[in-house]
Amino acid sequence: MSTDSFPYSTHLNVLYSFGEVIDVPALVAANGHPWYNQTLCQVDQSVVRLGIVQGEYHWHKHDAQDEFFYVVSGRFLIDLEDQVVDLAPGQAFVVHKGLLHRPRAPEKTVILMVEAAGIVPTGDT
Repeated sequence: MSTDSFPYSTHLNVLYSFGEVIDVPALVAANGHPWYNQTLCQVDQSVVRLGIVQGEYHWHKHDAQDEFFYVVSGRFLIDLEDQVVDLAPGQAFVVHKGLLHRPRAPEKTVILMVEAAGIVPTGDT
């Protein structure tokens, strides 16, 4: 599934190399898209991504990869089939591979995600 068919601003390129300082507040200040996702760096076989989000993503799953979400600021909700995970700043949650989920943010929210480098953010289905 391509990220091109969705109304998100998804950037899979690695923005920072080893040894570079990553200035998250500057990236947040420079972005105005309501659902922005930028790969910051690679750590072994995983990537760290910055999300600046507001609104709803679509329901999806990742058949072979887990996703880690950490809330920097705002409020982040993860809808699962049987519950809603409500995260505040400083809280994190792992969505296990194969689990259908829908991320959403009722206000501008900044998150960090850690996931496999080859993951397609929009999901496998």
